[in-house]
Amino acid sequence: MDRFLWVEDELLSGEIVVLQQQGVRIYDGEDRTNFESGVLRLTSHRVIWDDQEQEGLTVALKHDLITKLEDIPGSFTKSQKIGVQVQAGPSTRDTTRVVMMSSRYDYVRFSFRKGGQSEFIKAYQQQVEKKLWELPQIKELPTKQVAKVTTTKGTAIRSGIMGIERSMEEKRQETDKSISEAFQDLNALIEKAKEMVSLADQVTRKLEEKKGSLTEDETVALKSYLLSMGISNPVTRETHGSGAKYHRELAKQLSDFLQPHLKEVGGIMTMQDIYCRFNRARGMELVSPDDLVNACRVFETLKLPVRLRRFDSGVLVVELLSHNEESLLKDLEEQVCARVSLSAEQLSQLAGVSVMLAKERLLAAEQKGYLCRDDSVEGLRFYPNQFVQAVQ
Repeated sequence: MDRFLWVEDELLSGEIVVLQQQGVRIYDGEDRTNFESGVLRLTSHRVIWDDQEQEGLTVALKHDLITKLEDIPGSFTKSQKIGVQVQAGPSTRDTTRVVMMSSRYDYVRFSFRKGGQSEFIKAYQQQVEKKLWELPQIKELPTKQVAKVTTTKGTAIRSGIMGIERSMEEKRQETDKSISEAFQDLNALIEKAKEMVSLADQVTRKLEEKKGSLTEDETVALKSYLLSMGISNPVTRETHGSGAKYHRELAKQLSDFLQPHLKEVGGIMTMQDIYCRFNRARGMELVSPDDLVNACRVFETLKLPVRLRRFDSGVLVVELLSHNEESLLKDLEEQVCARVSLSAEQLSQLAGVSVMLAKERLLAAEQKGYLCRDDSVEGLRFYPNQFVQAVQ
């Protein structure tokens, strides 16, 4: 870290931004630093790290100090990293701006907590090899050397280096203006979407209060519209931090979201179905499978009305605490008796659940002694357990 300098958030003369990546942490060799989570920008001359939370906290490392870049793969618990070997800086370095006066390491590491490491190290290596910082800067020519050609319509056409630079600057300003206008439209759209989701929540409450006054088809149609509107304030790492706190808040929101859906499907749902429904409702703020499972694991700790359950086959489901497994299996036995036998596919259609969940229900009923199986060339089918009935 003794090669890093405190800098202003401005580019040098002739410097261009090549790539940037959010969620990057800096290590001084093997030691963790206070530069926790920031935006790492790769330019033609340096890498610049900006703190995402504290404005004005910016450090930079020049390319001419780099001797080697190393691709450090990640693992299940560790993120991918880039190792940067640095040489000793010049004896005349600016000690007033240096981040650290001395370090016991001759390398630093950039940890990419949100991905993007592979693309970044390729571009990083290319910029170091190009050595664009060594190229002489083009100076502006005197005004008298810049020619202007006038067309028959009187429009001035710029030529020369200054003319090219002015044209490029005008195009950049036009691009910035277009981007700003686009983001204004996007912000307005986001605000309107929040209003619509809030309205959807109110309609859902009214629908529960007036249950029975609508036909079944009207209720199903209205609920499908409300589902497509999503969640108004999704829990994210940016708003609730990371680790246990994030998973607790996510668990509370997931519990509130799942309760009405679980009641519609008999009180139990597979993690695959939950993942699809929840992420669809969150819109752009998607949740990873690992975060979803970790949130479900704290349901019981937070004493929420839902719980995570694992079947003997390894299938994970979420069910309501009020879910009565014994009553469900008895009803399943009656359904099988009424139809002589059932397969998982047939039960899936009857109960309106996934084939995977239907099979788990049949296997649970078999384990409890309510059903027995017939596994033949026609597939796996379940029948009433007449052996137990004969004994009784």
